[in-house]
Amino acid sequence: MSKYRLEDGTVIDTEKAKDFWEEATDWDGRNHISRPTGSQWEHERLYLSARGRYYVESWSQWQGSISSIEVLDSEQAARWLILNDHENDLPEELRSYLDEVVE
Repeated sequence: MSKYRLEDGTVIDTEKAKDFWEEATDWDGRNHISRPTGSQWEHERLYLSARGRYYVESWSQWQGSISSIEVLDSEQAARWLILNDHENDLPEELRSYLDEVVE
């Protein structure tokens, strides 16, 4: 698990998250490809912070790469969860986005 500092100085500690969700992967015949990144080397995981903020942690298997986080709004978090097959796990506060983001 990791710690990150946001631009406003807030420290995000992934170990203190209330919940997290793994990315979905698809088999291309040779490799598992991350659905959100489209890469076999780059990955994402969504977290719900202890204060109720959603953020995506991104990391790569490439040597020398640096992991990062991006804070998401509720709609972006819902889109990420649905793309990654977590529509049945949607937190209650995100359920209203289900019909809005899926076509």
